[in-house]
Amino acid sequence: MAGVNKVILLGRLGSDPEVRTLPSGGKVVTFSIATSESYNNKEGVKVEQTEWHRIEMWEGLANIAEQYLKKGDMAYVEGRIRTEKWTDKEGIERNTVKIRGNSLQLIGSGRAAGSDGEGAAPAYAGNSGSSNNYTPKVAPVPMPPPPDLVGGNSDDLPF
Repeated sequence: MAGVNKVILLGRLGSDPEVRTLPSGGKVVTFSIATSESYNNKEGVKVEQTEWHRIEMWEGLANIAEQYLKKGDMAYVEGRIRTEKWTDKEGIERNTVKIRGNSLQLIGSGRAAGSDGEGAAPAYAGNSGSSNNYTPKVAPVPMPPPPDLVGGNSDDLPF
């Protein structure tokens, strides 16, 4: 049976993206996103709980993240969970859990192309592997109704 490994996050960046250039010339960008939730405990006291998620993006998405993301920005990321095993300096085996991002949407960022600082900015989806192929896609924007139907005269309608 096949499984599903999909993560969807909406949160704020805790720091500017860190950019690494690979020997092949490709790029990898890593950054952290904080997601928060609040609830009332048994005593009725509001408690806020924050989780930090380490995001990794490659090639085309790395270029976009490097160009547009800054500390404090709100971002929507889709990707999959990746666990990396490594050995530290003392010889102890460690695990690191990362999110390999394959889709990015900039939320309310005034630096994004076509964004005026309000609402959602363009979305980008791409192959987060070593390929340099990525396909920009624009998030759907609701269209207002035609002007003649907004508060217009009902006598103009054909029925």
